[in-house]
Amino acid sequence: MGRWIGNLRPRVNAAVDWFIPAGLRHSQDTLQGARMFMFSHFFGPFLGNTVTLSMLYLGAEADLSWWILCFAVSGFWVYPILLRLTGWYLPLALVSIEELLFCIFWGAYQYGGMNSPILPWLVTVPLLAFFYLPERSTRIIVAIQIVANLVLFYGVFATAGFQETVRFDGMGTLGLVSTFCASVYGSMMALYFASIVYSQGELEQEIRLHRTTEQQLREATDQAQRALLAKSVFLAKMSHELKNPLNAIIGYSELLIEEAGDADTQKRKDLASIEGAGHRLLGLIDNLLELSKLEAGRVEVYAREIDFADWLKKLAARIGPWITAHQNEWIVQVHDAGRIVCDTQILQRVLEGLVSNAAKHTKNGRVTLSASVRDATWTVSIADTGAGIPPSRMSSLFETFGSSEDETASRYGDEAGLGLPLAYRYCQLMGGQLSVQSEVGVGTMVTVTLPVQPRGAVEPAGVSASPQRPRPMPTTP
Repeated sequence: MGRWIGNLRPRVNAAVDWFIPAGLRHSQDTLQGARMFMFSHFFGPFLGNTVTLSMLYLGAEADLSWWILCFAVSGFWVYPILLRLTGWYLPLALVSIEELLFCIFWGAYQYGGMNSPILPWLVTVPLLAFFYLPERSTRIIVAIQIVANLVLFYGVFATAGFQETVRFDGMGTLGLVSTFCASVYGSMMALYFASIVYSQGELEQEIRLHRTTEQQLREATDQAQRALLAKSVFLAKMSHELKNPLNAIIGYSELLIEEAGDADTQKRKDLASIEGAGHRLLGLIDNLLELSKLEAGRVEVYAREIDFADWLKKLAARIGPWITAHQNEWIVQVHDAGRIVCDTQILQRVLEGLVSNAAKHTKNGRVTLSASVRDATWTVSIADTGAGIPPSRMSSLFETFGSSEDETASRYGDEAGLGLPLAYRYCQLMGGQLSVQSEVGVGTMVTVTLPVQPRGAVEPAGVSASPQRPRPMPTTP
């Protein structure tokens, strides 16, 4: 039963709200009063006409007095339409109350006088004023209406007296019917009012919960920002502390390699391993520092206009030896694509990292660099015929320091898993995206898509784009 009532309430509200103009919904109190007004005018005439039809059943004649009462009661059905057409909520509510007073006193005058069974409906008038009209001034007007109609009714009684058109033996039954209908009407209005208030209370509680959640989210965001800032500061300080001994290790290893000459091949290999490990650690530190800057929003885009095809061909010529060192074929498919605006150092870092990945995971295969410009975007793709990436790893490919069950997937994008996440965040920073398509045993294609006009300040052609950023050397076996 409770579930049935709970499902019925939204349907009733939807039917009621259809007649309420949008201008009456700006205030919760006004909307609540308008809903009560509509609800009473939907169902009130049914109960009122129950009384008029009972009069005929108990012996009253369908004369002019009865028809006037019947039409007056049925006239309440017109108010919902008038409200939708005009939006005059308060005037219509006051006119409706006056019409209800007319129905009550007309029925009392025609059927029973001071002892009329219609008079119990007079109790519903102040209830309607409470339900319809939340403002004090309008309730005072309703009180004046009630007093004025009572005075008029008493004046007619004092001068003309009353007539009785219902048999005396049917008056008691009519009184029971009228009182019952008036009670049902009042109870129905009270229940609907309570359901509206309850719904409003639920809404207010939901709003309070949302506000509490919003406050908690703000506090959590502030804490996360403070933690991110602390992490960035920590990484910046630690990177400088680690770079000094690493630079010393790399420098001494280079000196020892030169001093060793060709006399001791094993010693040169060991020193080369030390130098390579130092460079890899130095690159990892630079990646960590750059990643922390990206997450903290401290990396800016310094864009300038370049000849896209010429710049890519020069880059391809510089990085070609990384590919051929693994006995791979290096294919460059770049045609004249006009001029674009981009941050060349960020783009260079992204492409060098992607080509380095392709070179590490392709042996005796093929690596292809292709580029194109279409409408307001340009794309660069690096495709290889290497081992590929399993589908289970694709969803976490851009995560930093993610655990991996597959060695190939974990090493794709540098051993620490920072190459692709860095490239992905760089592309987002410039307003573009990075996508990966791969099939195990077939190969991988990474596509960089960026707008011709990226985010950030545009500098004239030929102007230095930005201060030099530290860029780790690509790692090659």
